Amino acid sequence: MKNPHCVNAPLMAASQIKSKSLLLRSTLVLLGLSIVGCSEPPPPSESVSSRPVKLFIVDKSLSAEIRQFPASIEAATQAELSFRVSGQLEALPIREGEVVEAEQVLAQLDATDFKNTLEDREAVFENTERNFRRAGELIDSGSISQLDYDRMEADFRSARAALAQAKADLNYATLRAPFRGRIARRYVDNFEEVRAKQSIVYLQDTELLDVIIAMPESVIRSVTSGGEGELSSDPLEESSAASVRAMASFDNRPNISYALELKELATRADPDTQTFPVTFSMRQPDEFTVLPGMTAQVEVDFSDLLTSDAVTWVPARAVQADATLSPRVFVLDAQSMQVRSISVETGRVSGDMIEVLSGLVGGEEIVAVGASYLSDGMQVTRMLGGEQAIPRETAPGDSDSL
Repeated sequence: MKNPHCVNAPLMAASQIKSKSLLLRSTLVLLGLSIVGCSEPPPPSESVSSRPVKLFIVDKSLSAEIRQFPASIEAATQAELSFRVSGQLEALPIREGEVVEAEQVLAQLDATDFKNTLEDREAVFENTERNFRRAGELIDSGSISQLDYDRMEADFRSARAALAQAKADLNYATLRAPFRGRIARRYVDNFEEVRAKQSIVYLQDTELLDVIIAMPESVIRSVTSGGEGELSSDPLEESSAASVRAMASFDNRPNISYALELKELATRADPDTQTFPVTFSMRQPDEFTVLPGMTAQVEVDFSDLLTSDAVTWVPARAVQADATLSPRVFVLDAQSMQVRSISVETGRVSGDMIEVLSGLVGGEEIVAVGASYLSDGMQVTRMLGGEQAIPRETAPGDSDSL
């Protein structure tokens, strides 16, 4: 008879082997999961913080003695002519583009009503004049009262004024050219009913032309002495006007330049462009016709006006003090978007701008707002939105950037 323990022994051994196998498999699974968990990449580190700043492009052409500006041409003398009385046009003997002489008739109203009015006023005047003269003879003898005499004198003066007005109205019915010029535009046609002060023709004197450029504030500051107060003084002093040398050229005549004479320099900036209009005078060229509305290139020589210490102007907030209280500015490296400080020498202060005498060569992007919170090597970003513009490829201060 077999021992029952001997029969169950193999079964128990098999069960134990199976349990150990399951335990080994579970251990391997847990070990694999732990290995997978350890192999995951670490969470991304926080990016280096950068500070938004507002930048200012240093004008590198301020130290140049000769600069070029785009210019527009206007007539030195121009007028929009109209009648001072109303009526129907009877004659309009001029054409657009025609050259007319001074006192030449440009337009004529039907003068019938004005002549009738003049004749009536003449009759009234003659009657009141006779009555007034008789009253002068009778007042001495006491035949009329002083009150009647005063009334007749007033009637005489009123009639005389009415007669003068009638003569003037008849004269106003004829529109004449106040100066020699060219008819730039005709606003009406013949036989139309026109009102008083309604534009009839636009007359321009094209013999003497105005050449107008827009000069940046930075240039104005550099060619004047004495800071901001100089901008309010008279810039057209005889010595200053003689020191400005300017030449104009045109695209279709690139090899010919025409001398200009300084006429006006505005002392108030245009609110839209923040530039100062400068007007030069030029005679009509003999080689071709220049008309108002055309464009030109103006080359201005500032060699006699630029002071030796005037290099550039930058926002006053861009200049900071280092540990030794020496002035410095932060310059941007556009590739790495990092800033570095450079020492500068400062000069005059004018409003919110300060003059930099040395340290900047021009073309640099410097921090204009936020410089007090920066240090060397700090990462920065340009202000978002419309507050900060990215510089263009063209050099700051070039004519196409004005």
